[in-house]
Amino acid sequence: MVDEQDKPVSKDVPDQEQPNKEAMQQAQREHWARPVDHIETDEVPLGASAVNVEGRDVVNPTHGFGQLWRRTYRIKLKGVQSSPAEVMKYWKDHFPEFQPEENRFLPTSDGMQPGELVFIDAKLINAPGLGNLTPMASGVMVIYADDESLTVMTPEGFPVSGFNTFSVYEEDGDIFAQVQGLERATDPIYEFGYRFMGGETKQDRTWTHVLKSLAGRYSIDGDVEHTKTCIDASLQWQNIGNLWKNAFVRTTLYKATTPIRWLFGGGSDKKP
Repeated sequence: MVDEQDKPVSKDVPDQEQPNKEAMQQAQREHWARPVDHIETDEVPLGASAVNVEGRDVVNPTHGFGQLWRRTYRIKLKGVQSSPAEVMKYWKDHFPEFQPEENRFLPTSDGMQPGELVFIDAKLINAPGLGNLTPMASGVMVIYADDESLTVMTPEGFPVSGFNTFSVYEEDGDIFAQVQGLERATDPIYEFGYRFMGGETKQDRTWTHVLKSLAGRYSIDGDVEHTKTCIDASLQWQNIGNLWKNAFVRTTLYKATTPIRWLFGGGSDKKP
């Protein structure tokens, strides 16, 4: 029998889990977008169109049709005295300025913050006489952002289904700026375009242009490293129905019918 005085004394141990849980919840509120069933476009910047954004779901690579690729582009910002966080802040603040001229990126007024939208007006084929025949109006949602990175996610109908992460980090004493995508072409039209109509080359040129433009702001003329890995070569035929929301097709129809809509007083950016 254990004597009463030999029994272990119970001590009040501070609950360490509660502060950790609160810190995690605070970080989630600060860095992650609030989950939504459908995108709501409370604000549409001047010159932007919400026709392929409003009411759409945001989609990950499992919702796409084409092969699954991870593409990584990065540039060394050799000699830059700024910290990764300072470079990332500058990138966020001037995000649309680094795009090639055929791409217009129009963020909402709060900028590159979790839950905000970036409207995109682009030409899928940048070639003489063809650019105006391949318009695409859509956008992306910022789903995550911290001091050194941000991630955007695509809506239904966008050329790719998946994520793009923009980041700045230090490696072996040097600072790198990077764009990494994990994505599938959304439907058979886009997959054909990527493989046979120069879509993949255009994507490579776009992110190369973005990174070299960012580096140029720091008076750096460097080369962009590019790696790509095919994670899944199969096509997801069960998602062929994505054709119905193809943003290129719907943008083309929307622009073609603009005179008719204005004639009958309906020239607004309602979803077609």
